[in-house]
Amino acid sequence: MKICATTLGETAGDLFSMTLGIGYALSSLFLLSLFLISLFAQLKSKTFHPFLFWTVILTTSTAGTTMSDYMDRTLGLGYLTGSLILMSSLSAVLAVWRLTEGSLAVDTIQTPRAEGFYWAAILCSNTLGTALGDYLADDSGLGFLGGALVIGALLAAMLAIYRFTGWNRIALFWSAFVLTRPFGATLGDFLTKPQVKGGLNLGTIGCSLILLSILVAMLFYTAPKSQRSLAANVD
Repeated sequence: MKICATTLGETAGDLFSMTLGIGYALSSLFLLSLFLISLFAQLKSKTFHPFLFWTVILTTSTAGTTMSDYMDRTLGLGYLTGSLILMSSLSAVLAVWRLTEGSLAVDTIQTPRAEGFYWAAILCSNTLGTALGDYLADDSGLGFLGGALVIGALLAAMLAIYRFTGWNRIALFWSAFVLTRPFGATLGDFLTKPQVKGGLNLGTIGCSLILLSILVAMLFYTAPKSQRSLAANVD
């Protein structure tokens, strides 16, 4: 679901900024506003609502796409510099969160402050993922498919480490969580970019609608299970 949401964030962000011609700056302001509105609703909610939760995830992904492109392209920072800045920002958020709350475990978040750190880390990681994905696809010479395969291999390695070793689960979670974003960025570009640039040229509108349909279908499938799990934990 996270990979689907991050890939959708890439295609939807490009849909706003490029296909509709709104531009990176205005698209970032609009999508960041949607993120703040959905985040406010999430923070005010007293219970877990799967559709609201994944709406916030999706808005961080779409806003992260256009904000990263604005930094790297409009401001001319470049993909490598943008990636380093965003990586430092994410590291700072995680460090302050760890020092303040004592843990980065997402299953023990109990306070609004901890949840604020959580969403700040997600926004930073999703913005970083776009810059890092673009760096792998363009500057490194791997191309969109090559970048997706490299990140996919790293995600598979994270899964193998999780299954067969006793490495720190929290560190593995955040490593895999961050890697899903550049995977979604490169995969989204591979699906939508022109064939002359190494993509499949499927278009941002069609891909976004398909990915949104898949995500909604998975939400309907998993939401009842999530609610039953929460009820069992409360009992």
